[in-house]
Amino acid sequence: MIHSLFLVNASGDIFLEKHWKSVVSRSVCDYFFEAQERATEPENVPPVIPTPHHYLISVLRHRIYFVAVIQSEVPPLFVIEFLHRVVDTFQDYFGVCTEAAIKDNVVVVYELLEEMLDNGFPLATESNILKELIKPPTILRTMVNTITGSTNVGEQLPTGQLSVVPWRRTGVKYTNNEAYFDVVEEIDGTYTFDPVTKMLTWDVGKINPQKLPSLKGTMSLQAGASKPDENPTINIQLKIQQMAISGLKVNRLDMYGEKYKPFKGIKYMTKAGKFQVRT
Repeated sequence: MIHSLFLVNASGDIFLEKHWKSVVSRSVCDYFFEAQERATEPENVPPVIPTPHHYLISVLRHRIYFVAVIQSEVPPLFVIEFLHRVVDTFQDYFGVCTEAAIKDNVVVVYELLEEMLDNGFPLATESNILKELIKPPTILRTMVNTITGSTNVGEQLPTGQLSVVPWRRTGVKYTNNEAYFDVVEEIDGTYTFDPVTKMLTWDVGKINPQKLPSLKGTMSLQAGASKPDENPTINIQLKIQQMAISGLKVNRLDMYGEKYKPFKGIKYMTKAGKFQVRT
């Protein structure tokens, strides 16, 4: 499935690579760099790039491209989901997923990638299991490992791998039995500003009239930055808690396989997809 993984920073440099089945030359990323140059925005690089002998499947998270190299056709969303899981795991372990954090914890990074894929196929991707296999790095643990020559790899098989629910350890008892599900929606919208009429238009679809939206913000440039275009385009991130723009509602939630009666709750959230301000 996945033969190699390359991590590319915002400058276009490959700062980490991992190979499973066979070593793939870095030159395969030239096809990715060509697509990157043609893209008008960093997030507009095609997620799937075919080459004569490989497929390049990538995601952009935290200004880092995670580029997987595939030699045969596989469901692209399967690989994309795995790449997002890799990013989430790094963020869970190191607090942030940045180039500096990855380089500072490069040994743990390779240990995690070795456990998450077995011969190119996903194996252990749940944080609950991985933290029993590989202990998260701490200052004290790093000092002990340096002195004793030991590693963060655990000596026992994670109990989560023996559970029918991989993200939950076996034999766990909770005082409060609760189950929450998140309903997250993404919206794509556009702000348009007419300099003649001085009118700002914000179109995000249907909004609950009892919770009227408001918009405010400022834009500042870094010191020494070049002057932007006369009518710049600004990307915006937004979240609306406890609201689904589409009006989607969950009327019933059933749970099976448990003898107790858990509390069940639903949380709604709307967040921006590709949201731009066009001045």
